[in-house]
Amino acid sequence: MSLAVVYTRALVGVEAPQVTVEVHLSNGLPGLAIVGLPETAVKESKDRVRSALLNSHLEFPARRITVNLAPADLPKEGGRYDLPIALGILAASGQIPSEKLAGYEFVGELALSGEVRPVKGALPAALACQTAQRVFITGPDNGGEAALTGEQSCLTSANLLRACAHLHGREPLPQAQVPDAPPAIPPPELADVRGQEQAKRALEIAASGGHNLLMYGPPGTGKTMLASRLPGILPPIQTREAMAVAAVYSVSDSTPPPWLQRPFRAPHHSASAPALVGGGGSPRPGEISLAHGGVLFLDELPEFQRQVLEVLREPLESGEIRISRAKAQTRYPARFQLIAAMNPCPCGYFGDNDSRCRCTPDQIRRYRGKISGPLLDRIDLHVPVTAVPPTELNRAPAGESSAQVQTRVERARRCALKRQGKSNSELEAKDIETICQLNPTDEEYLAAAVNKLGLSTRAYHRVLKVARTLADMGQSEGISRQHLAEALSYRGLDRV
Repeated sequence: MSLAVVYTRALVGVEAPQVTVEVHLSNGLPGLAIVGLPETAVKESKDRVRSALLNSHLEFPARRITVNLAPADLPKEGGRYDLPIALGILAASGQIPSEKLAGYEFVGELALSGEVRPVKGALPAALACQTAQRVFITGPDNGGEAALTGEQSCLTSANLLRACAHLHGREPLPQAQVPDAPPAIPPPELADVRGQEQAKRALEIAASGGHNLLMYGPPGTGKTMLASRLPGILPPIQTREAMAVAAVYSVSDSTPPPWLQRPFRAPHHSASAPALVGGGGSPRPGEISLAHGGVLFLDELPEFQRQVLEVLREPLESGEIRISRAKAQTRYPARFQLIAAMNPCPCGYFGDNDSRCRCTPDQIRRYRGKISGPLLDRIDLHVPVTAVPPTELNRAPAGESSAQVQTRVERARRCALKRQGKSNSELEAKDIETICQLNPTDEEYLAAAVNKLGLSTRAYHRVLKVARTLADMGQSEGISRQHLAEALSYRGLDRV
């Protein structure tokens, strides 16, 4: 048979659309042509495939070979198509049975020796193959990643010959195995933070409702220390969430967090907009997508360029980011919890009891003006972190452990999930009307407070979401005046 069809997967963001590799052998001048919108690395696969076949002691047909990667309008990049192209040539030339290829999908780059090398995005490809009810075959280095799907339909092939032997039914390929996880690194302990009870309370509220948090105060008051303790009190990540996190890291160049641990990303304030949001000629996920399912910590918030901070506005609302390029549009998940820290003024000591601040009102206004109102609106909690004298700090008793606080956080999250199926921070405007109902007296109280503080409609909704979280923490069915008052107290920067 001079025509063979092999299935593989492309990579578009964290999605893996199916690609059909059609190989046709015909009479004519010997050569290999690849069509179907291949980029340079795919065009070069003809040389890798030819050497891999010859070095594996297989025949490279001395005929005119046409390889079509369908659909033709989907850009193809990388060396992931080497293995399916080689197998397609072997099937078209009758060296392996072509009828067995329909039940498999192949992804892998070939070395000149015929060994199968790893590629990016093996996990999204394995998940898509599982949905298509086919057996996924890739290289050993991608096997551990593919095995995270939990299915027994992921096989690994060390080289091209092993894949051929499997298709001939002579030597079955081994199942992909999840590698032994390294010892989990426990997150920093909340009990190490002495004092700062208000900030720790706000941290627990943020964890309970999935809210964004901004801490502001003089240098050295523990803002970074508090932020690093948030992952330790968040609810344990579920397998489905961990799979989504692993899929993002599968298509990136970053080292993934340990399995079943939430990511914690803390980019430097010199980061550019593409570094934060993702991008490039071949778009790759940025910091906000690498923080998906976990925490994005932005220290020294006003030191980030304003246009860099503005790119946060859309993903904070939608939980995803879309990167548009001339060739295609790429979507990455970006449902993260934003924790930010900043000084109250350029020198950092405005409002300090020692009166060390020498900044003029105009300097302070310009400094805070680097953070736009729309971005502040999207941050639910604005919490001052004041300086504590070292003598008082040494006498302060040790606080609650992360495990104790995490227990309460999980209880509050369960209340929200049971009621609406998602965290309070994810409530939409239509949900707020029914889930965050107030009695007439409290409605008047909140309306008066909103008018006095000059809050926007978005900030008004954020207050109600935080109040709903406070009610869940107190195991209260409804939102009371006390919950509203505390939620309003966390809109400090709106009043400055």
